[in-house]
Amino acid sequence: MFMSERQKMISGLPYDPGDPELQADQTAARHWMARYNAALAATPAERRDLLRQRLGEVGEGAVIRPPFHCDYGYNIRLGRNVFLSFNCVVLDVCEVDIGDGTQVGPGVQILTADHPRDAAERAAGIEFGRPIVIGFNVWIGGGALILPGVTIGDDAIIGAGAVVTRDVPAGATAVGNPARLKG
Repeated sequence: MFMSERQKMISGLPYDPGDPELQADQTAARHWMARYNAALAATPAERRDLLRQRLGEVGEGAVIRPPFHCDYGYNIRLGRNVFLSFNCVVLDVCEVDIGDGTQVGPGVQILTADHPRDAAERAAGIEFGRPIVIGFNVWIGGGALILPGVTIGDDAIIGAGAVVTRDVPAGATAVGNPARLKG
């Protein structure tokens, strides 16, 4: 069965990021980000309407403070009352699900995009991604990095500046680089 480069990307399969459809999607996302990040006087309802124009799902009460940056937008799903502070980056080549009530500090990076470990494949420009799932009522401290394929369980805490390379169980606290479970 034939799969477009976009279908491969969303599925986590190796894909060509230079594909014209993906390039057009990124251009549309850049134009949307320019509008979103410039709408400083927008009301919360107007800002949510802007989010709904680009993101895959936006729960009631969800807030993203500008500036905000993403690859595509359409792979991001925000639950109810999700809060992302200033200067967050979400590389959403695969799905990013953020559960209800989760709070994300400033400068956090959520990165589904990955690259082959083989140098020849990297040189050929091939990329792939792995989805990220963040549960309900999670707190992610400022400057944390969430790497491809990570799942963070409900009620977990990620310390400021943590580099999360593996799953974090529900209710756990993870800190450091690489992030380790505390206590």
